[in-house]
Amino acid sequence: MEHVAPEPAVESIQLHREIVSFRAAGQDFCIDIGLVREIRGWTPTTLLPRAPDFVTGVMNLRGNVIPVIDLALRLGLGRTEPTERHVIVIANLGGGTVGLLVEAVSDIITVEAEGLRPTPEVAGGGGNGFVEGVFTVEDALIRALGLSRVLPAAEKPLEDVML
Repeated sequence: MEHVAPEPAVESIQLHREIVSFRAAGQDFCIDIGLVREIRGWTPTTLLPRAPDFVTGVMNLRGNVIPVIDLALRLGLGRTEPTERHVIVIANLGGGTVGLLVEAVSDIITVEAEGLRPTPEVAGGGGNGFVEGVFTVEDALIRALGLSRVLPAAEKPLEDVML
């Protein structure tokens, strides 16, 4: 009997990405759905002394204390005054968990992986460093956030962000 070597494995090419879109400061943003652990309604956070201004505080998530980031303020779009209509997107990042305070979650969308377009270079675009690119969905532009770029010192544990 002749032995036939198996064909080499072909890496699957990801043709589509699933993203979660949400609004912060009236603007549309998204992150990959694989980073989202859950979406929760707004609950007040516990303030921490000397935390960066964009850290609204910490919250208890089933026994784990996680930082909550005011995404609009972090992106330089102004402070969010949370109401019961706001939500916290709980996201996993590099072994840690963080909450992102946003106005609302808009949708879960499947987009073409190659549909991510680079953002144009603009002078003084401080927020541009947080955005990996832009997806066009129907007639709207949705900015894809690089979550590791949004969080300072992402190479450190998330708990160190607040110290």
